[in-house]
Amino acid sequence: MSRLKSPSSTVSDALNTRFSCRAFLDTPVPLDLIQSIVETATRAPSGGNLQPWKMWVVTGEPLKNFVDDIVTKAKENPAGEGSEYHIYPPELTQPYKARRSDIGERMYEILGIPRDDKMGRLAQMFNNYTFFGAPCAMFFAIDKQMQEGQWSDMGMVIQSIMLLAREHGLHTCPQEIWAMWTPTIKQFLDIPDDMMFFCGLAIGHADPEAAINQLVSPRAPMEEVVTYIGD
Repeated sequence: MSRLKSPSSTVSDALNTRFSCRAFLDTPVPLDLIQSIVETATRAPSGGNLQPWKMWVVTGEPLKNFVDDIVTKAKENPAGEGSEYHIYPPELTQPYKARRSDIGERMYEILGIPRDDKMGRLAQMFNNYTFFGAPCAMFFAIDKQMQEGQWSDMGMVIQSIMLLAREHGLHTCPQEIWAMWTPTIKQFLDIPDDMMFFCGLAIGHADPEAAINQLVSPRAPMEEVVTYIGD
């Protein structure tokens, strides 16, 4: 099954064809389809039925204006304004540090951007700030009183949105990089101070001609991550 074009008819198909899409077509996605995906995704597990997730869907002119604002600000401040949480642990250890470095090098290699091309790599990073051309963006936040268990619930609802998108032939890209622009995003979406902004999510139709969409992220061997006990 092509991971770029075909809808996914099973959960296995959706998982195997989901990837972080970094180049979208400008083909609009009907808002009623997004509404259906979101409504279904909220059936994701929620400990104590707290349902800690908060979501915003942005399309059309408001999305364009927001992207224009961020791109302008990023030219002056590429590192952003700061996040309310550590996107990665400050002292990332192995093997995680190596895995993060490896996927970055794979991405730049498929794009033909050498290590010493700092401007080329910066330009690719800036593509995050346009949602990679997606016509629809989502944002997620959580009440600051919530703990690790509720963060896991929010992750499950985001994963559910991504898998449901595959059912409809759409692709997504979860983007924690948006946490770097928390002050601007909170102002744009009117997110109150007692909420922590988490991430963005691009949704749309993948560009099948884009080289970056051929990137396949490797997974660790099963013996490194799974232990079976019993018959």
